[in-house]
Amino acid sequence: MGRYFGTDGVRGLANADLTPELALAVASAAARVLVAHDASHRPVAVVGRDPRASGEMLEAAVVAGLASAGADVLRVGVLPTPAVAFLTGSYGADLGVVLSASHNPMPDNGVKLFARGGYKLPDDIEAEIEAAVEAGADTRPIGAAIGRLRSSDDAVHRYLDHLLAAVPDRLDGLHVVVDCAHGAASAVAPELYRRAGARVTAIAAEPDGLNINDGVGSTHPEAVRAAVLAAGADLGIAHDGDADRCLAVDSTGEIVDGDQILAMCALSLRDAGELRADTVVATVMSNLGFHHAMRDADIDVITTAVGDRYVLEALHAKGLSLGGEQSGHVVFTDAATTGDGLLTALHVMSRMTSTGATLAELAAVVRRLPQVLVNVCVADKATVAGSAAVTSAVADAEAELGDNGRILLRPSGTENLVRVMVEAPTQPEADAIAHRVAAVVGAA
Repeated sequence: MGRYFGTDGVRGLANADLTPELALAVASAAARVLVAHDASHRPVAVVGRDPRASGEMLEAAVVAGLASAGADVLRVGVLPTPAVAFLTGSYGADLGVVLSASHNPMPDNGVKLFARGGYKLPDDIEAEIEAAVEAGADTRPIGAAIGRLRSSDDAVHRYLDHLLAAVPDRLDGLHVVVDCAHGAASAVAPELYRRAGARVTAIAAEPDGLNINDGVGSTHPEAVRAAVLAAGADLGIAHDGDADRCLAVDSTGEIVDGDQILAMCALSLRDAGELRADTVVATVMSNLGFHHAMRDADIDVITTAVGDRYVLEALHAKGLSLGGEQSGHVVFTDAATTGDGLLTALHVMSRMTSTGATLAELAAVVRRLPQVLVNVCVADKATVAGSAAVTSAVADAEAELGDNGRILLRPSGTENLVRVMVEAPTQPEADAIAHRVAAVVGAA
């Protein structure tokens, strides 16, 4: 059987890897699996997309696939991925479908599915859908049993009202530059921040289907940095193509990364009595400075593998309220089922207005240690893992760093690479240790 789902849905080069035929097959299979699990009612699917040109083609295929399997479709248009997740729950739909490749270049696209309530699909359901794609449809509904299509007339307002209700502090007095990456948040993010009280300067907010993520957005923060400095704004917010994350820039042009944002949000929720168990979830890539900041604030940290799905799993397993990644994916489980860059930005700006502090002052809670990442090509990752020489080199590095740094070896999931990550008090120390250990890894 083919493996269609990666860590974040079905993704690939649109019309080459991800064809309309595959999108139709995945959508049809998803609807058939839903019916197999609950035949008591006609399934309903919410479908949204980002503005890349191939999304128009793939949306048509997904709608056809769903309707051909007997599912009714509620089309919500161009909206952020977290908006579709929210609307899936808000409308009581059985399935949510997003056509987006997030921060990837325009030629790529993806099909991401949400279960009832707006949650990520469980692995076993993804496996069932893959099997259903391979098997194809034995029979199809006809006549009145074919699914119907309608468009939502209140999706945007429903989503924005939800976000505004989730963050009580207004943003009056703040001037924010928002980089929308010519993506799914190009219309809704500026409107949201204005409705919350901020003065908004929007850049990269004119999507034409071809310019998404093109030198702008959270993967190219130089654009929002320049705009903040030119406008004399209090801060900048940079979203990616589907707006499920954000990074920030302070008034001096310094980037505020996901670790600093997560730390600020943890302190904010803790002060409001909303940080359950005084614990936050982060991944192994979070800077040691983040861990030190949380330790000093008496906040516990649960560490997971890299990937928002692992953060979500830990949040749900432990019943916690906040988790995130260095990349800017932050999950507030009391208000969202997935990472939401707009909600995160509201929390950051709300913290500024409620404390009267600048973003630079708030971000200073995390003293980021210099970090070095060296990719080492290897013949066999398993051999590296079992190498006594590598184990000894890592132990020596750990002893040298003590509590002032750390070393992490991560084998690539898709390539014959081992990534050596080192954090140390100074850049020269981090460089020296990383390359020393990398040499041992390469010789193993």
